[in-house]
Amino acid sequence: MPNPLLEPHLLPPFSRIKPEHVEPAIRQLIETNKLRIEELLATDKGGYTWGNLLQPIEELEDELAKAWSPVSHLNGVCNNEALREAYNACLPLLSEYSTWMGQHTDLCAAYQQIADGKTFTTLNTAQQKAINQSLRDFRLAGVALPPDKKKSYGELRQRLSKLGSTFGENVLDATSAWSKQVTAEQLRGLPETAMASAKQAAVAVGQQDYLINLEFPSLSPVLNYCDDRQLRETIYTAHCTRASELGPNGGQWDNTALITDTLQLRSELSQLLGFENYAELSLATKMAESSASVVDFLQQLAEQSLSQAKEEWRQLVDFARNDTGLTDLQSWDVGYYSEKLRQNLYQVSQEDIRPYLPVNRVLPGLFEVVRRLYGVDVNEVEHFDSYHPDVKLFELLRDGEVIARFFLDLYARAHKRGGAWMDDCRVRRETPEGLQIPVAYMVCNFTAPVGDSAALLTHNELTTLFHEFGHGLHHMLTRQTVAAVSGINGVAWDAVELPSQFLENWCWEREALAFISGHHETGEALPEALLDKLLAARNFQSGMTMMRQLEFSLFDFRLHLEWGSDAFESVQSLLDQIRQQVAVTSPPPFNRFQNAFSHIFAGGYAAGYYSYKWAEVLSADAFSRFEEDGIFNAATGAAFRTSILEAGGSKEPMELFVAFRGREPSIKPLLRHCGISG
Repeated sequence: MPNPLLEPHLLPPFSRIKPEHVEPAIRQLIETNKLRIEELLATDKGGYTWGNLLQPIEELEDELAKAWSPVSHLNGVCNNEALREAYNACLPLLSEYSTWMGQHTDLCAAYQQIADGKTFTTLNTAQQKAINQSLRDFRLAGVALPPDKKKSYGELRQRLSKLGSTFGENVLDATSAWSKQVTAEQLRGLPETAMASAKQAAVAVGQQDYLINLEFPSLSPVLNYCDDRQLRETIYTAHCTRASELGPNGGQWDNTALITDTLQLRSELSQLLGFENYAELSLATKMAESSASVVDFLQQLAEQSLSQAKEEWRQLVDFARNDTGLTDLQSWDVGYYSEKLRQNLYQVSQEDIRPYLPVNRVLPGLFEVVRRLYGVDVNEVEHFDSYHPDVKLFELLRDGEVIARFFLDLYARAHKRGGAWMDDCRVRRETPEGLQIPVAYMVCNFTAPVGDSAALLTHNELTTLFHEFGHGLHHMLTRQTVAAVSGINGVAWDAVELPSQFLENWCWEREALAFISGHHETGEALPEALLDKLLAARNFQSGMTMMRQLEFSLFDFRLHLEWGSDAFESVQSLLDQIRQQVAVTSPPPFNRFQNAFSHIFAGGYAAGYYSYKWAEVLSADAFSRFEEDGIFNAATGAAFRTSILEAGGSKEPMELFVAFRGREPSIKPLLRHCGISG
């Protein structure tokens, strides 16, 4: 039987990929790669070059990546038991292969031979960076360890891979398992769009009345608008106890033990490689120079922001007491009264903006921003092999030539991982057949359209879309042809959020919103009065928002820095301690935020969540040049494109930033954009 994962395709053949194809394809490709690499090492021993060794290896790695990419993507967006089983069966295979590559002493020696050879200086910057990066990664894979410790390293990597996958599955299953049938009276206060979605959700499963669940488009309106305090508490409790020993499904998908196991294995892995802790290992591939510099950076932001956050909290408590006599403001009340306070102060809410942000107006507006900034056009492709009716395919063109493609999957649905992300489907690289253009996946979880109506976005969702598209542009506008440094590859993790956070700024600019927005029925642009209110409310509770992100960042980093030390007590006690230092309010004791913190336990942000704030300093400062030159200044857009986006991972992030900005970054633009005076 033919296996579509082993066939060459311009784009993934989604409709033909079955769970039974997955493991045989991945196993065969890994075996082929190993044999071919050994042949390459044996054939040209003593005279290795980019052309006779590194280029063929890149080709082998790309074939494996093109087979695994759609499998991994489908596991996130169309999860089912058979696919999950096939996906998980491949994790140890891929982990073992990665370890085999990383610990291959002859392969490492071949890379070193090229780095030390006379021809190294004839290689281009991207090739040199890829080689030096590979030599670093050989060291971090334990290539110099004795055989018994190499074996231990491989076992640790495999176990960590499995733990991460299981953690994510538990969060997905716990999220999907909870729903509640409610009446219209219980949902009093909800916007019409949220009511319609709740009705549609009930109809879809043959129920009466309305149905709410823990997917963000359902959860958020209840917490922010529902007058029924008991219902807000119910959904808050279900959400913040997901995948824990507590809550309505307590113990069923409990991640508590997985967190402990993961932290212990990460600690053992880092010490095996000669690092004191996992935080130090994490920083070996990042911009930040030391653990102390990360902690100092986060604490500096906290010191600048805490007084404003406390004042915002006092204002909220006073408002709730004066508005309704509430004297015990709880976590499930914060969103509700914050929204009331926002409307009281600025007479604007996310729901007021929603009618002016239909997806069929927002997408052309986003593409127009990109055209003005970077000189590229975006066209939709009508016919392609898809995995769901909601998915769209687009092409990026420069001067009429297709330079990239991307899949866009915007709406929340069952069996789809929550959140928003960008991932690569194809990487830009030079192949024996010619140039392979980049292809991206961009995924969000917005409220789906109801009936024949257009899907309407909140302004928060608009910024999420721009954020992910910023990542996508980093991947798609690269001019690199070496896979290891093409697009987001090879970019330090604490710099990779720069292009994404940077693009969010256009969601707040009058000149851009004039063509991004338009009423879904009349086409009328966002009224000036409403826009004024939106902009005035931009930094509403920005101090509290800053402290919340710093809480996450400090918890993640200190958790990996201090795990196993004499002073460390428990995961919960550390989180409680950090909240006492930086939070203006503490959640209830039953809150188990950490049990669904997928970024650090099932994603790539372990000891790296601080990257969001680190890169936000870069993005705010980068945008300040556009504030000086004009937000659609073509020359400034071209400079950002060439200095940051096209360069990919070919140079160090600070070098690229200085090339664009003319100096190292300052924290001042970030504080100014957040309305924080310090």
